[in-house]
Amino acid sequence: MANSGISAVAHLRPTPGSRPAPVGCAACSNRRPGWFCSLGSAVLADLELATSTISLPAQASLFSQGEDARCLYLICGGYLKLTAGRSDDKQMIVRVAGPGSMLGLYAVLSHGVYEVSAESLTMAQLRPVERERFLSFLRSHKEAQMRAVQCICQEYRFALQDACRIALSDTVAMRLGRLIMELSHQIGEHTESGEYSFPLLLTHEEMASMTCTTRETVTRTLGQFRKEGWITIEDSVVTVHQPARLQTLSA
Repeated sequence: MANSGISAVAHLRPTPGSRPAPVGCAACSNRRPGWFCSLGSAVLADLELATSTISLPAQASLFSQGEDARCLYLICGGYLKLTAGRSDDKQMIVRVAGPGSMLGLYAVLSHGVYEVSAESLTMAQLRPVERERFLSFLRSHKEAQMRAVQCICQEYRFALQDACRIALSDTVAMRLGRLIMELSHQIGEHTESGEYSFPLLLTHEEMASMTCTTRETVTRTLGQFRKEGWITIEDSVVTVHQPARLQTLSA
């Protein structure tokens, strides 16, 4: 394992009220088109043979930036934040990853080190795959090779969005609007009415860090968005009622 602490949580039972780990990838309700876990059933069956399901408690480290990437991780349930930085007091949140995301893919494919650190925001269920077993799996399945390329492209798009949010948005409202829409697409659900909803997993201070502003300004700007009726926040869930307005604001 890439992290010596992971073995300590590998056999933890889910806490009451938490979502149990999926019995199998093909039966998992969290599968989404385009994610690695949406491969064909035969390919998924072979992937499951190379993995086992582990549980990670909330606020636990999965791996750290600079560690040798001996494993990659498929998120089956729960959410993790990915951070980068030089020290504990100088960290930048890269993004929030949810069910379907593959963590450490580029690092494993390049036989390198993790470019970011991963920490659970909630209790999470994951499938770790050792590097050599994953590379062997890829060599056996062309469909998996193509999906790995798609996932790398997706990570590039996330990084580009992050750079554009910071460099091309002139106001805090624009940057925060971009962030809300990014979270909507990355970890949210798109309803039939055209709205988005996603769990509010980041503090106002963390959102401020991602938008190059202060916690007070984030709180004030979110309040303005709510006053305009563009979003609501209830029970730690953000609902975007007017995504087109936020898209226009952040364009």
